[in-house]
Amino acid sequence: GNRILRSHVFGLTMSHSRSQYDRYISIFSPEGRLYQIEYAFKAIKSPALTSVGVRGANCAVVATQRKVPDKLLRPETITHIFPINKFIGCVITGRIADGKALLYTARQEASEFWNKYGYDVPVSYLARRLADLSQVDTQHLGSRTLGVGIILVSMEEMDDGTFAPRLFKVDPAGAYAGWFATAMGQKETEANNYLEKKQRGGKLDNSSTEDSIMLAIATLQSVLATDFKAPELEVGVVTGDNRQFRMLTEAEIDRFLTSIAEKD
Repeated sequence: GNRILRSHVFGLTMSHSRSQYDRYISIFSPEGRLYQIEYAFKAIKSPALTSVGVRGANCAVVATQRKVPDKLLRPETITHIFPINKFIGCVITGRIADGKALLYTARQEASEFWNKYGYDVPVSYLARRLADLSQVDTQHLGSRTLGVGIILVSMEEMDDGTFAPRLFKVDPAGAYAGWFATAMGQKETEANNYLEKKQRGGKLDNSSTEDSIMLAIATLQSVLATDFKAPELEVGVVTGDNRQFRMLTEAEIDRFLTSIAEKD
């Protein structure tokens, strides 16, 4: 009886202890955790969407699901892939309203950079800037972290004047990194495991644009165990040909879906 009572009291104490620390974003728990940031990561998975980014030899691709929650909605108004400027695109995963706020911040940063320096912002700089702004939100008591993650793609000019594909992911904690391929959302772990197998031996370094797009789509199909139709997917791509970010049309997506089906 005493053991059950002690266990019950301990449970209440731990519950009370956690409630003390998960109310405030700027206070660490005794275990060194910031619960509000952990909840922000969970918010990324709450819409039950998965997004993928793949970097090829001369391209970078982002792909995600297009879910239209109501038959009265116009499908073309539902999107999670956006251009930031002519040369940088992104896919937003999580709370779309938070994502729009981050998107407008990114566009403002890109515009201010161009006005100040006279050339387009490098995607590596923009990723670092968005990460810094997200990290500041974790320090102040009156702020809230954004429940959204963003994957950025672009062709970036190197020191020798050539352009190379770049893929960055920024999370709610304010961390960012460059990737060969990555995923965000509900099936993030499964998608990353799938992509990791495809990257063994540096295969993605030599991947063509077509193969990179097919890999992004195939990853979503594999981890979600779904044979998608073209209207159920969104794909954005940037290549070294003209460096401009663009969305694939439904006809183009359908052609890639057919190629994947024939390959299988």
